[in-house]
Amino acid sequence: MDTLNYHHLRYFREVAHDGNLTRTAGRLNVSQSALSMQIKTLEDRLGHPLFLRQDRSLILTEVGRIALDHADRIFSTGAELIATLQQSGVSATPLRIGALSTLSRNFQLRYLEPLLTSGSVEIILKSGSADVLFDSLTSLALDIVLTTEPPHSTHGKDLIARRIDEQPVGLHGHPERLRHKTLADLLQNEPLIIPSSSSIRSDFQSMTEHLGITPHIKAEVDDMAMVRLLARADAGVALAPAVVLADEIAQGMLQTAPFDLHLVESFYAVTPRRSFPHTALALLLNQS
Repeated sequence: MDTLNYHHLRYFREVAHDGNLTRTAGRLNVSQSALSMQIKTLEDRLGHPLFLRQDRSLILTEVGRIALDHADRIFSTGAELIATLQQSGVSATPLRIGALSTLSRNFQLRYLEPLLTSGSVEIILKSGSADVLFDSLTSLALDIVLTTEPPHSTHGKDLIARRIDEQPVGLHGHPERLRHKTLADLLQNEPLIIPSSSSIRSDFQSMTEHLGITPHIKAEVDDMAMVRLLARADAGVALAPAVVLADEIAQGMLQTAPFDLHLVESFYAVTPRRSFPHTALALLLNQS
């Protein structure tokens, strides 16, 4: 089967939206007979009539309606391509977002809120390990990656890391577990839920060594969502940024211990170096 001639399709689309062959011919500055020939050629190619003629009007057949729906999408996509390359307008191409699999879901929702509320673009959200996500960025299979650590030099020089937030890390748990007078008493006597695959873990270890205490660690977890669930279930006191347990804290289910750990977790948005970035990225990267 021969390839579809999009020149014929364009003329068909113009006539279909006008509903009048004479009017379309005048607007496009072509003869009516030439325009009729373009449409007849397309009908022969598709094997079906596209219009029914009623008086001086043209009525789309069922196949004509199907063809017009496809034509509108085809030429709309072409316009989006031009807009993307000219960095104008809002692209209808989905924004492909990667997120570290251990990253707080609460943080992700807060950061993506401008896109979710604007409804201006479809998003595709994928989670995975840092190496997999950064490789996808390098190959341009993703537009942005949300993570708690910037990429290493081994991931190449074409990735740009922006620190988008920094949140204090605290101890959170059911109120009865936090009634200790000192931080040392809490760490030594309450079971702790510690994130294992985060810089928080190493900073916490340095802090306890400096204090000269051995904490009571009940669980080391590589997923902030599981840290949150264990704290909700009263399995222990969670070491995490407050955003991880924001809902439970707001509801009074959990509280934050009144001790400053002097620990923070940084959040990064990593993008590839591109001449034509997705236009919707500005909604995320320009947040204060």
